[in-house]
Amino acid sequence: MLNGKTVLVSGAGGGIGRALVRCLREAGASVIGADRDADMLAGLDLAGTVLFDQSDAKATRAAVQLHLDENGAPDAVIANAGWTRAEIIEDLDDDVWDTELAINLNGAFALVDPVVAAMARQGRGSVVFISSVNALSHFGNPAYSAAKAGLIAYAKAIAVERGRDGVRANVVAPGSVRTPAWDHRLQADPSLLDRVLPHYPLGRMVSPEEVANAALFYCSPMSSGITGTVLPVDAGLTAGNLRFVDEVLRQ
Repeated sequence: MLNGKTVLVSGAGGGIGRALVRCLREAGASVIGADRDADMLAGLDLAGTVLFDQSDAKATRAAVQLHLDENGAPDAVIANAGWTRAEIIEDLDDDVWDTELAINLNGAFALVDPVVAAMARQGRGSVVFISSVNALSHFGNPAYSAAKAGLIAYAKAIAVERGRDGVRANVVAPGSVRTPAWDHRLQADPSLLDRVLPHYPLGRMVSPEEVANAALFYCSPMSSGITGTVLPVDAGLTAGNLRFVDEVLRQ
């Protein structure tokens, strides 16, 4: 599906990132993994690496531009890196807001902007943002949600303004994904999933591999006519309020 293609993946050392690398490699792509340091990328089957801290937009842009100058534009880029800890409004202040937007939105722009310019020059390319259902409705994490919603707006801007240059941009919006990011919550409250899963029509979280499969679709020729779209991979969470149906209507 992606034989002979190169894909740049940010946050490649994380739970979703590692699934992305495996999925893309199985599809025949060469993968350039990006993360904060080389140790985070250990054990991955990569054709190359780019190291930067996405919270530092200038450093991110410089590292990506150097890679582009030396290697040219990839066929696709997946902006996957992200982070949050401010779960409700009471957790926010100016510093927290700035930190979460720096990582999740500003850093993603610094990564993608030079790649899109290089793709436009070569007349082709696919951009995939890993956003969140938090960008579509409010499920907590307000600063993260604002940043992830910004990625959707940015993807649509690329789709509209760079489409004539052969560049597509789409968004995958996962719901709760069972990655190590959940470990600290489950250690603090082992019964947490008993309260989380009833909100999901499929009765479970989605896997990192399911998110990766959606990103693969957007990177591949199978989606060649698709741009500016958002695909929830969320076990049905955004389809409706299952908890309301069960607890109000069924009673």
